[in-house]
Parts: sequence; structure tokens; C-alpha cells
Amino acid sequence: MNTENLKEILNNYGSAKEPFLFVISYDLSKFYIKKLCELPSHIKYELDFHEPLKSNQKSKLEKFPISFEEYKKKFDVIQEHIKNGNSYLLNLTSQTKIKTKYSLDEIYEKTHAKFKLRYQNENDNFVCFSPERFIQIKKNKIYTYPMKGTIDASLPNASAKISGDIKEMAEHTMVVDLLRNDLGIVGSKVRVNKFRYCEKINAGNKKLLQVSSKISAHLEENWNEKIGDILTSILPAGSITGTPKKKTIEILENIEGFERDFYTGVFGVFDGTNLDSAVMIRFIQEDTDGNKYYKSGGGITCDSDASLEYQELIDKVYLPF
Repeated sequence: MNTENLKEILNNYGSAKEPFLFVISYDLSKFYIKKLCELPSHIKYELDFHEPLKSNQKSKLEKFPISFEEYKKKFDVIQEHIKNGNSYLLNLTSQTKIKTKYSLDEIYEKTHAKFKLRYQNENDNFVCFSPERFIQIKKNKIYTYPMKGTIDASLPNASAKISGDIKEMAEHTMVVDLLRNDLGIVGSKVRVNKFRYCEKINAGNKKLLQVSSKISAHLEENWNEKIGDILTSILPAGSITGTPKKKTIEILENIEGFERDFYTGVFGVFDGTNLDSAVMIRFIQEDTDGNKYYKSGGGITCDSDASLEYQELIDKVYLPF
């Protein structure tokens, strides 16, 4: 029922060419859609902001992640599923309790990221500073930019290392294939325009290289009347689930042990002509008692090393000031 309702509202706003913000949870059960002219001042966003790569400000953050033993149990169950052919790539995520002197509003103001959202209502209170675009639609073409593969940019030959890493190559190729299929559901003439290129992003006190690809497809001229159909057909995002998508989502629900909620959902804006959106990763949620939780994760394949994946989960807990 919720998905049909979501689809109808998005289609209606798109048909009217009404500029609006949309925020959709991972499982599509929760959503917020608001005309830009009616957007309350406490809900803030930035799209496609080109972040400065130099920062002198240190971002202090205490992290209290799950233990390696607990993570390894989940990792091992995933490896069993891979061996049994149930999935080939699964994006395992977790929540880490954090302590910081900054409020969510201050974090929103101080962080440098390509996509930012500060969202609060009676039930949900979070900030997101994502480096990952979900889909972009302009001139009847839809683009997606799956991001899979991360390395510390300060390592010698970092770009060559991650480009030549067989595990990272396999993981990225699977995600690109999944996203090609997703765009094929809603469009035609699907193309991989650019395969595996590196982008430098801020990660608190260090820089990371993140590997992305660019995929496109053609849409019908009246695509704005079908924004709801387009989004609900390709959500949740392939880069934060795995492949095959449906079975992988089922497996992760049984393993992760926490509610993703809005984390790994999407947010974006239709401006009346074009649409742009981001995957909600780099995500901090605050509960009613004031506890803050940072949600993070990474893709697991048959070649993954549990200790390295655990470290990546922790490394992705940062404030990009």
C-alpha cells in the first residue's frame, strides 16, 4: 500500500512539473515528499556540491563499533550463502554508536560532501553527507553512478592498487551489471559510459579514493509523469544491496540485526525540469535519548577478507569537516 501511495504522489507532482524534495527509506515503507516552496526551514539539503579537498579542521569522533567476533559471525553466514549460490555480492552494514561534541545541525553545517541532507520529524532525526549520486535525469536521459571500492588515497600508487585489485574489480563489475539491468527496467539503449574511474573524497582527517562508473539509458519524453514508477522500479539501490537483488535483500534482513530505516534509502529533488538524487550513506541518526549512531558497511564477495571488511566498516565512520 505504501509503495503504491508513494508512486502516485511522485507521479502527480512530476506530471504537474512541481519542484519537490523526496526522502525515501531503504525498504520504501517510509517517505517524505514536499513541494520546495513549502519546505520547512529545519529540513535542509545540498545537491552536487563540489567539496574542497583541503581541510584544516580536525573532526573528533569516538567510535564504539560491534566487536570483530560479532561481525565475523555475520560475515561467515554471508560466505555460506555465497558458497550455496544464493548471492554473489552482499552489502553488509552495521550501526556504530558514536560520541561527538557536535549536534546534528552543526555536523550538517560543517561537513563537506557532494550531497547533504538534514532531516527531522517527530520520529526520525538524522544527517547524511553522501558522496554517492543515485540517479540523475536530464534531457530525457537517466544516469546512475554506482560507487564500489575504497582505498586510502595516501597509500603509494593508491589508484593503481585499487584499479588492479581482483576482488574490488569483481565487486564493482557485479554492481555495474546490476545497475545496467535496473536502468533497463525503466529505459532503453543502456550504456556503460565510463567504467571504474577514481574520485577523491574527504574522510575526516584523511582522503579516500572511491571507484565509480557511469551508466546511462534513454527515457520517454513524458518521463516526468512517471517519476514514481521509475524510482519504485529501481529501489532499493543496487550498490547498497547486492546481486541478485531480491534474494540478497532477504538474506541481509536476517543477518544485519538492526533497522536500516532511512539509511541506504535515497533523497533528491525534481526541479520541474531535471531530477537529481543521492544514496543516503555516511549517515548519523540520533534517538530520543540523544544517542548518536553512525551506520556504515561494505560489499562482501567470495574473495573478501573479514578483518579488512571490518576495518572498512570502521574507517567509513568519520566526519568530513
